[in-house]
Amino acid sequence: MRLFRVALLIKGIDGAAELIGAIVLVLVSGATVQRLVADVLARDLLGPPDGSLARHFVAGTSEFVSGDRTFAVLYLALHGVVKLALVVALLRRWLPAYPVAVVVLGAFVVYEVVRAVHTGSILLPFLAALDTAIIVLVIREYVVLRRVDRAR
Repeated sequence: MRLFRVALLIKGIDGAAELIGAIVLVLVSGATVQRLVADVLARDLLGPPDGSLARHFVAGTSEFVSGDRTFAVLYLALHGVVKLALVVALLRRWLPAYPVAVVVLGAFVVYEVVRAVHTGSILLPFLAALDTAIIVLVIREYVVLRRVDRAR
């Protein structure tokens, strides 16, 4: 039960961060993002400027700098809202939300894995593993709640 709440807290923070990220992407210009990337690389905050982490960082931000951020904004906003709604429903122990959460998180895992394969992302496999662990916790909690509900 405690681990389940911690997992939901992590998902809630993740969803809120994605929603905030979408808002920031709408408000921040491409030039500002480009300056930020240059500052991070100039200070060697990601290791050497020609290192693997720095290359991933530049590749990940190049889409934002180009000006076409519609997909990223919509993805982050929808992803964040869905996660927050599911977290609220699960914290309230609304039983119909549990199967929905498993399906939605499963879809996120599939997308994260496919996207990681295509982009070489180092973050997405970690997020997919985290989502998979949360799916297991959601299923476990759902089984327990169903038993309690049937016993009444």
